[in-house]
Amino acid sequence: MTGPTSSRRNAQYGLLASIADEVGVSPATVSKVVHRRRDVSQATRARIEALLAERGFVRTWEVEARRRRQILAVFRDLAGPYTLEVVRGIVESAAEIGVHTTVGTTSRRSIAQWLAESQKLDALGVVIVISTLVERDERRILEQRIPVVLVDPLNAPSADIPSVGVANWHGATTAVQHLIDLGHRRIGMLAGRSHSLAGSARLHGYRAALTEAGIPYDATLVRSTDFDYGEALRAARSVLERDERPTALFAASDVQALGAMEAARQLGIAVPRGLSVMSFDDTLVAAMASPPLSAVRQPFRELGQEATRVLLNLADGRPPATTRRELATELVVRMSTAPPETGK
Repeated sequence: MTGPTSSRRNAQYGLLASIADEVGVSPATVSKVVHRRRDVSQATRARIEALLAERGFVRTWEVEARRRRQILAVFRDLAGPYTLEVVRGIVESAAEIGVHTTVGTTSRRSIAQWLAESQKLDALGVVIVISTLVERDERRILEQRIPVVLVDPLNAPSADIPSVGVANWHGATTAVQHLIDLGHRRIGMLAGRSHSLAGSARLHGYRAALTEAGIPYDATLVRSTDFDYGEALRAARSVLERDERPTALFAASDVQALGAMEAARQLGIAVPRGLSVMSFDDTLVAAMASPPLSAVRQPFRELGQEATRVLLNLADGRPPATTRRELATELVVRMSTAPPETGK
């Protein structure tokens, strides 16, 4: 075995052998003192301990035991049900294996500052959720070998930085296919911003499902917003106020779906009789909506577990077999979707 660990062990062995010669005891006796065995006389133990301290010997296993094992989980913000469920998945899964999680956002500290903080704290690594990595940060991660895992990155990361997400394209096609199977042909979408990888994949999935069903894509039925309630409400109203409004809306997130449902309420359109609303996420709010939302479910806990698992493996020097891991989604049908009214 070669490398830093082997060199350190050889140096420690040489130091212990030197102390054994100086005290006039066997290396086994010095080893007993190092491992705090009690079957060594008090005078001999005191002499060996003094020499160990003088030569700067450190019992690395005791330092590791005292040091709190922790990771950093950095989010763009902590607003919205998606963020809360992902952070819960990371914190709970890390706690199950005795790892503490420090949670932060990029609203006051940049990612570069969080990377520096992780090194200052001697953290095991950093999980970065829904954020954009600039080239400078990517270079630092790779050059300094900082263990980092991305969850739903907004931009395409370096192929050498692991990321975890869900099958956004497939989930979106499943959602739209559900609406098509109910008989809808005029289906609108509240999409995410085009710069968002997840939002873009969901929009492409929506278009693919329409194409597969032979339904022409109508750009006038699509609005791009942040995953934001207020923006989605306004965008949904602009679509629903059209003379030929859609009979169904597919929202790229639960927050956007809630905005769509409020827009329908304000316009006197009943959900689902007058408008089916389909969502993507299935956070806790989906089942509590009125009516409860049909949605594509993201496995939030599994996202946290997978990101934590990959991160700890990286910290142990074990890179993943693939740097991009996509978890499967699941269709959950509730009461916000139904066949269109006759004549629509």
